[in-house]
This record gives sequence, C-alpha cells and structure tokens, in this order.
Amino acid sequence: MSQSFVRFRARPLVAAVLSTIMLAAVPAAHAQSKKELKISHSAAGDLSSEHHLAAWAFKNYLADNSDTVSARIYPSSALGDERAVFEGMQLGAGASCAVAGTAILNNFSKRVGVIDLPFLWKGYDHMNRTLDGKVGQAIAADLEKSGIKVLAWTNNWGARNVVTAKKTVNTADDLKGLKIRTIQSPIYVETINVMGANATPMSFGEIYTAMQTGVLDGFEHGAAAVVANKLYEVGKNVAITNHFLGPAVFACSMNEWNQLSDTQKKTVMDAAKFASDLNRSLAPIREQEALDFLKDKGMTITTVDTTPFRDKATALQDKIAANIGATDLLAEIRASQ
Repeated sequence: MSQSFVRFRARPLVAAVLSTIMLAAVPAAHAQSKKELKISHSAAGDLSSEHHLAAWAFKNYLADNSDTVSARIYPSSALGDERAVFEGMQLGAGASCAVAGTAILNNFSKRVGVIDLPFLWKGYDHMNRTLDGKVGQAIAADLEKSGIKVLAWTNNWGARNVVTAKKTVNTADDLKGLKIRTIQSPIYVETINVMGANATPMSFGEIYTAMQTGVLDGFEHGAAAVVANKLYEVGKNVAITNHFLGPAVFACSMNEWNQLSDTQKKTVMDAAKFASDLNRSLAPIREQEALDFLKDKGMTITTVDTTPFRDKATALQDKIAANIGATDLLAEIRASQ
C-alpha cells in the first residue's frame, strides 16, 4: 500500500475523529451552561398520569426549543410531599416547579379555594375557559405574592370519586361514617364531612399502605390517578360521585422565575402552554379509558344519586367563598357557565 494512499485515507479519518470530538464537546458545553428546572409531582412516572404527561411535554418542549433551559422530572414525590415542595419553592429551595392539583395551594393563598369548591364546574370547557380568563389571572396574581408563579392551568383527568376497600357505596347514606382520605385542605375536608364520611387528611403517598392496613376505608380521587398509581390493588369499589372536577396547576418558584432572562421566560411559558394544551386535550379520553380499565380489573363501579350533596353544595360554596374573600370570583365562575 502506498504512503500517499495511507495519507489519503488518514486525513478523512483524523477529520472524522476531530469532528466527533468537537460535536461531543458542544453539547457538553451547552449542558453545563443550561439552567435545569427540577419538576416535582406526586404521581407515578408514567404517561398514564396527567401530572407526569404535563411534566414530560414541558421537558421535551424545552429540549427541542431552548439551548439554555432544560428540565428534569422527579415523580412519586421524590422531592417531598406536595406541601413541602411548595413551601420549598416559596423559599427558592428544592424543586424549581411542580405539577399538582390546586387544592394544595389553598395553604398558600386562601382565594385559590374558590376553584376547588364541590359541584362547581359544569365540565372541562367551563373550567378551562374560566381559568384562562379573569378568575385564573386573579388567582395567579394572589399566588405570586406568596412566591409561586403560575405558568399554566391544566386538568386533572376526571372528576373525583370515592374509592373504597370493602364496602360498596350505592347511595349517599352508604358513605356515612367511612374514613375517607382527602387532600390536606379545609375545603376538601369540609366537603367530605358534608357528604357524611369522616374526612381523613393524608399525604397522597400514604394512601396505599393505609388502605392495606385498614387505617382508611377509602379515598377520593380521579380514575386516572387510581390507574397510574395502581391503587386498584387496594381499592375494590368506585362510587361515581363527581364531587370535585378540580383543575391542576403547573407552577414554579418565583425565585427561579426571576432568575430567567426574558427570552427564557417566554420559552418556559410556551413550554407550559404546550403541556397544558396536550394535557387538556386528553382529559375526557383518559377519564373514560381509566374507568374502563378499572372495570376490567374487577372493580365494582356504582353511580350514586348525589342530589342530597348538591342541595347542600350551593350554601357550602357561598359560605366558603365568603370565608376566603372570594365571593366576587365565585360570582364570576357562576356567570361563565
């Protein structure tokens, strides 16, 4: 083999190696300069979860559209339970952002509670339209004062129903005296008590064991969450009560938000909108799929006449809205139906 042939073959080889090294170095440099947002949520790291899907969509949007901001997801309360995560976000510690049901935010701004009132929303369209308008803007402004930046409103996939371990709930009276886990929120606690059960506030991550050991008779949540977290293994009955059709939120620490440049802020907001649009489009589909899945798993599904609950709901809504200074927001929600 001639020396000239060797040199000819070597040059492309050297060039290829150098090119590979340079290309490898560029992403590394970008990775070092990127600001990583830590996204927390309480659900399993599975796309059957509305929270994980929103976080996943947000992360992938940033990966495709930003050279300076990235995201890493911490599912299953890996950074702490929801309240602890939001408290850390207020201080600029722990998680950068969180995807969660809005009920937990009642602990940080009382007026948030108006969007979690029982039997409030007429459906997804009513809820989404209202939160994208004046009501959502007013609540977001209140939360900013508490150190929490709302990026987007998302949906929980399905109304919340009652899941029980043993007793089948066929009527409103069947709920009486049952220990039912709910969110650590005064509104949720009062609602479950009004429905005749004994509300038992508890961290989401404790439900499975508490159901196994009999500490709880049941819990209340949407069907998609039951599927995503395999809670059908400890709950055998679903009573369709539709007592809450609660929204969810994609929120970040104001401390983290203020560190972003204007360009980064726009990209992050665009990512959150993309995540919200995808999450919302799947809500009615995933809700029905989840109920079908639970039925196939052998769960007994009953539909409860909630008239006794609804008769009390209007007065309860008025009372709670007055207590939290949100009578104006409740009127706006009712007018937008």
